[in-house]
Amino acid sequence: MKKTFLSVLFIVASLGMLAQTTWKVDPNHSKVRFSVSHLVVSEVDGNFKVFNGSFTTEGTDFTNAKALFTVDANSINTENEDRDAHLKSEDFFFTEKYPEISFTSTSFTKTGENTYQLKGDLTMRGVTKPVTLNATFGGTIEDPWGGTRAGMKVTGTLNRMDYGIAFNGKTKHGALMVGNTIDIEVKLELIKQ
Repeated sequence: MKKTFLSVLFIVASLGMLAQTTWKVDPNHSKVRFSVSHLVVSEVDGNFKVFNGSFTTEGTDFTNAKALFTVDANSINTENEDRDAHLKSEDFFFTEKYPEISFTSTSFTKTGENTYQLKGDLTMRGVTKPVTLNATFGGTIEDPWGGTRAGMKVTGTLNRMDYGIAFNGKTKHGALMVGNTIDIEVKLELIKQ
């Protein structure tokens, strides 16, 4: 009986040490950016102005963290109103029908001292596909207001065709006007809740 009681006490204590911590994205100090080739010879950059996300961790680091992230597709910004309107149209994001882009992690695995592999399901334009991204952890710090913050940079490459974003014109030489490969860079500042 004494051994059973000690075993239960040990399990309860262990669960207490693995208490979950939620880290919310601070949108004022975070960025969601993308880059795509244009006319083969250059690149166009853009960002999304409205987004939200969180990480849930157990223990002292982000290993096995759970990440949730949403982006308002209507907040796309390439610093050109006509282009932004076209990107919101049915040719590209079709934001009238699919206003949100979402990501739900399936694993967050440590690969180095400050690096992780982030896998998850990305939903865009009504299509959900698994993606693998790279994450670099910037560390944690106590902010001037007595809170704790963490920094994270997530990068990766997507094929827009996988999500049904298939519109493309061609130059007179037959080259695609807009590349199929999209480079993404998400810089996050997280606030411990």
